[in-house]
Amino acid sequence: MAGNVTELTDAAFDETIHNSDVPVLVDFWAPWCGPCKMIAPILKEIADEYGDKAKICRLDVDDARDSAMEFGISAIPTLILFKDSQVQKKWVGLTGKKDLATAIDELL
Repeated sequence: MAGNVTELTDAAFDETIHNSDVPVLVDFWAPWCGPCKMIAPILKEIADEYGDKAKICRLDVDDARDSAMEFGISAIPTLILFKDSQVQKKWVGLTGKKDLATAIDELL
C-alpha cells in the first residue's frame, strides 16, 4: 500500500512499536481477506490525515506469523492501537474510520 501506511514484517514490528513516540495503529491482514481489502482505503485516509501525529501500519499475517501469534490474532482484519509500547485498543472485523480516529485522538 502506498502513501503513509507502513508495511511491517516480524523483524520490524517490535522496533516500530517500541521506538515510537506517537500512537501506532497496526492492521493485521492478509491479501486474500475481503474485509481487509475494504478497510485498506480507510487506513490510507487516516494515515494521510494524521501524518506524523500517528503511525499507521499493516502486517500481513501470512508473512509475519510470529507477530500475529504474539498478539493472539485469530480473525482478520484485526487492528491494534499501541501507545508507549502498550496495547490501548483492539478491534476485530471491519471497523469504521470514525471509531479509529476517535481512539487515536484520545491518545494525542
